[in-house]
Amino acid sequence: MFNQQTTTDSQNQQGFGPGHHRCGGPFRKFANKFGGKSPWDSVLNSSFGNRKAVNIEEKESSFIISLYAAGLVKSNFKISFTGDVLNIAYAAHKEDATSQSTYTYQEYEPVSFERSFQLNGKVLTENISASYTDGVLIITLPKNPETNKPGQEINVN
Repeated sequence: MFNQQTTTDSQNQQGFGPGHHRCGGPFRKFANKFGGKSPWDSVLNSSFGNRKAVNIEEKESSFIISLYAAGLVKSNFKISFTGDVLNIAYAAHKEDATSQSTYTYQEYEPVSFERSFQLNGKVLTENISASYTDGVLIITLPKNPETNKPGQEINVN
């Protein structure tokens, strides 16, 4: 299986300034020229910032995708299958302005993300199941016996 990751606009809207605690001082003037956002946020967030860790385990009858997602709300996940691609998306909802906390320092903020996995016809898509327990989203992908045949060894004469 091949996997890829994309980011959403809500990820890319993080930046410099009060409430962001990423950078201040002389960089604040620079950031304000770009609407209060760092010009590098979209690049850094898509490459490093909010990538959700995934383990893919192959068992005899299935593939198991374990996506580390601690602190996220189960109902905000959307798992879909289009073509031969499995998509895992999370939609982070901003709190109402009146109920937002004022942090002295903040390193964690739930953000939207999306991960995609190319299945290459190796999965019975009608039997895919998912669960979210202890901060880990587990997706079970039953193998398609037609396309998951063991390799053959060929003797060279």
